[in-house]
Amino acid sequence: MKSTPFTALHEALGAKMAAFAGYNMPISYSGINDEHHAVRNNAGVFDVSHMGEFILKGEQALDLIQRVSTNDASVLENGQAQYTCMTNENAGIVDDMLVYCIEKNKVYMLVVNASNIEKDWEWIQQFNQGNVEMHNISDKTCLLAVQGPNACKMLQPLTSMNIVDLKYYTFVKGVFAGVENVLVSATGYTGAGGVEIYFENKGDDAINIWNAIFEAGKEAGIKPVGLGARDTLRLEKGFCLYGNDIDDYTTPLEAGLGWITKFNKEFTSSAFLQKQKTSGVEKKLVGFEMIDRGIPRHDYFIRDEEGNMIGKVTSGTQSPTLNKGIGMGYVLSDHAKPGSTIYIDIRDKQLKAAVVKFPFVK
Repeated sequence: MKSTPFTALHEALGAKMAAFAGYNMPISYSGINDEHHAVRNNAGVFDVSHMGEFILKGEQALDLIQRVSTNDASVLENGQAQYTCMTNENAGIVDDMLVYCIEKNKVYMLVVNASNIEKDWEWIQQFNQGNVEMHNISDKTCLLAVQGPNACKMLQPLTSMNIVDLKYYTFVKGVFAGVENVLVSATGYTGAGGVEIYFENKGDDAINIWNAIFEAGKEAGIKPVGLGARDTLRLEKGFCLYGNDIDDYTTPLEAGLGWITKFNKEFTSSAFLQKQKTSGVEKKLVGFEMIDRGIPRHDYFIRDEEGNMIGKVTSGTQSPTLNKGIGMGYVLSDHAKPGSTIYIDIRDKQLKAAVVKFPFVK
């Protein structure tokens, strides 16, 4: 397994460690519920250095991004970021990712999922005519997500960059905790506010930044948080997890990602998706809350009132905020309307649930 520059710190803090996307990652420290509430109500620090980062440079960099992604990156100005995805020839999702505009039309950073780094690199490279300079900086890039409503206030003393007023899906670059060329962005995966901090792994920078963050937030009660709470936090906001809720066989329109699918340009399978938009999708990704007591889990069957199978759960948990079972799953479109009653197979019982609009937690 690979390690991040923070692995020894996680182990010293007593974190429960497990393999994730080929990395030895912290799952929890004080417990998933405790960490979840810390982020929702205060602030917590995630090590997400396993994520992948690519730099694309050159006069054709934007054209390449436009060719492989569904969203319209041409609208991005310097310091702006965008959520998007890449689709294959059958309109399945190769990966979802973030696009950061470093220098408009010339320099961009793509942030991709850890499990898809090699796959994404090869996918993008096949559309590169050789005139876009591509750099895979994943192994030398550290990424800490400091999330929660009080996170920015805690971190502001560590930098002269204005991060307290950083707007959603924008970023700044400068000196942070005495380290130069640090990129701080407001593109979080928890829906709780806060920032992500990208910097090069060199010398003692990683340890120094980690220590500076925890020293700055010590009095206010900042906590280290593992991937377990990251999953429950993102699920409460209805954010998709690649490999669970979206994959090579689900289309953006089926996944409710029509808002990042723009037809003012051509991209892989754009014609197919245009037809799908016109004709409608057969299945849709929906959120649901349990009415009967039970916790839905990945791959549990979803049924209608007559017991017919109409879909499968893709993500599910006991919501720490709502104290009830919540989940996401694909169902036949006829059953996707909010308010529809569905049934989840849990331990040989069909338990009642209701389709609801995202997010579960406002």
